[in-house]
Amino acid sequence: MSTPTGEFAYIDWLRQRTPAAAGVLVGPGDDTAVLRPSSRPVLVTTDMLLDGSCFRLAEVGPFRVGRKAIHVNLSDIAAMAGVPTAAVVSVGLPRTGGHDLAEQLYLGMRDAADAFGVPLVGGDTNSWDGPLAISVTMLGEATDRGPVLRSGARIGDWVMVTGPLGGSILGHHLDFTPRVREAIKLHESAELHAMIDLSDGPARDLHHICEESRCGAVLFGNNIPISDAARDLAARDGRPALDHALADGEDFELVFTVSAADGERLLRQQPAPGITLSRIGEIVADGYWLERAGRRERLEPRGYEHGL
Repeated sequence: MSTPTGEFAYIDWLRQRTPAAAGVLVGPGDDTAVLRPSSRPVLVTTDMLLDGSCFRLAEVGPFRVGRKAIHVNLSDIAAMAGVPTAAVVSVGLPRTGGHDLAEQLYLGMRDAADAFGVPLVGGDTNSWDGPLAISVTMLGEATDRGPVLRSGARIGDWVMVTGPLGGSILGHHLDFTPRVREAIKLHESAELHAMIDLSDGPARDLHHICEESRCGAVLFGNNIPISDAARDLAARDGRPALDHALADGEDFELVFTVSAADGERLLRQQPAPGITLSRIGEIVADGYWLERAGRRERLEPRGYEHGL
């Protein structure tokens, strides 16, 4: 197919490639999308990605950027143990190469959204003299057990994580799989008290749970699963691999808290296919700690910086 030229040609091109979806009464092409209302609580999240900050377009290409733009929003829905239902997208295209870029960006977004059954129901496109900017708003709905918040952690809870951490800059930050299905399975298998997705790293993101739950936490340094990429980075820059795992960010795994009894059972059963759960800490009354070799030291809530 030829690349569309002009805004209206691009909209027509999108509509030709946007299939009908259950729950979508009116899709792209009108002033708003029209969705069938759900009886469950609605989840809404949005993320903006900027060239030069969240990715380098010249190095990674628009297809991978499109996939990431959808995936980071899916990860937020996963953090609530929710079901994604629809997305709208706004894009600021650079004037140079905009049409070609827009096509590949859309195909990347569709690749990611289709894998989770999420229709792209509308949005907006514009062009300007700056770099690529893309903002996705994702809608979802809670399951029958309700959304999992950051504020439900309890003293004595186990802190658990869904996968290895650190070194995401070597590629994982673009090519990760959001843990939507895994979160739903975990929500079915145990009472999840609190949960968050790891966009900034466990040292910072678990601290958000502690702030909202008005508690403290201790992370067990020897239990934290460290990715091969983190070990590779450590060999290059001399920073400890554990430091990369704690603070690199953009792992997009899930950290959650459960009772000790549920934690033991989850470790034994490993109910979510494709991942290995690990116990990485415990919720305590106060303080924020890293424990290694039986000794506790204060842990700074540092991690990936998004700006400001």
